[in-house]
Amino acid sequence: MSDTGPAQPEPARPDGHLGHVARGLIKLMRLHQWSKGVFVLIGPLFALADGKLQDMPRAELALAIGMTFIGFGLAASGCYIFNDIADVERDKAHPRKCKRPLASGQVPIGIARIFGICILVASLASVLGVPAELRPWVLGLLILYIINVMLYSGGLKHIVIVDVLCLSSGFVIRVLGGCAALGITPSTWLLNATLFLSMFLAFGKRLGERRHLGGDEAAKAARDVQQHYTDQMLRMFVVVTGVATLLTYTSYVQSRHDDFVYNFVSRQGSTDEAFGFNLMWITVAPATLALLRTITLLMRGRYDDPTELALRDNMVRLAGLVFVASTVIVLWIHLKPA
Repeated sequence: MSDTGPAQPEPARPDGHLGHVARGLIKLMRLHQWSKGVFVLIGPLFALADGKLQDMPRAELALAIGMTFIGFGLAASGCYIFNDIADVERDKAHPRKCKRPLASGQVPIGIARIFGICILVASLASVLGVPAELRPWVLGLLILYIINVMLYSGGLKHIVIVDVLCLSSGFVIRVLGGCAALGITPSTWLLNATLFLSMFLAFGKRLGERRHLGGDEAAKAARDVQQHYTDQMLRMFVVVTGVATLLTYTSYVQSRHDDFVYNFVSRQGSTDEAFGFNLMWITVAPATLALLRTITLLMRGRYDDPTELALRDNMVRLAGLVFVASTVIVLWIHLKPA
């Protein structure tokens, strides 16, 4: 009779195992993608410039918009986790995505799933920082955002054009969420500009992937929907949505001509019109530079994600900073009492 002996204990975990998993969980959240939450702030920023929020206490305003920003950031992180769970096998074959925590085995799928649920619950709880009468609207938009991303991960990402519209809807929902948190109505130009810009980013990502991975077959292996796109089609879509973004924004600048004109020369007692200049036009130059630079680098295959490009390319970062700084300065001048 053979004796197998006592059961052998499992090998001891390395001392840093828990820390290794924790770092993987943080990486799974893709905190750099929270930069997309800037769309939550756009509506409130211009509402402030229009003097629509003067009666709202500043502490209440900051809490509402801050918690909404965090809420959409957490919702995005939670959805990214479940998207990575669904794509784990495909990510293992991707030259860059294979290093993700799930694809590399750094984080067990079971732990990732529990963590993702906790993150989504925390996202919905963020509405407690919003005024009570506005909470249902923000909560509804957060749920709509999560459903939209889950539907995308569940199958819509495989349908040509629909995949991009689904991604773009997420940006529009962010804008609506920021406006809902303060009870303001978003303008049509804001929604249009958001839609076209987000479509530009999504089509740009598709084009960047094809260039970065080196051809059709590699792109199709990384993303099923790529079999329905071609380089020529994506180049056309990127240029069309990029131009539409610029036209929409410049139309807004033109429509606010009377609001943002700064009179450099004052002619007291004269019926002649004073010399003035629409200061908001200054923001058009850096916006154009950032957009055209992004197109150039995507077509060269330097990056496969416009968001990553915006954070890493020095010229795009500089153009973005100039755009934000000039916008803030113009709005400050606009708000400054005469």
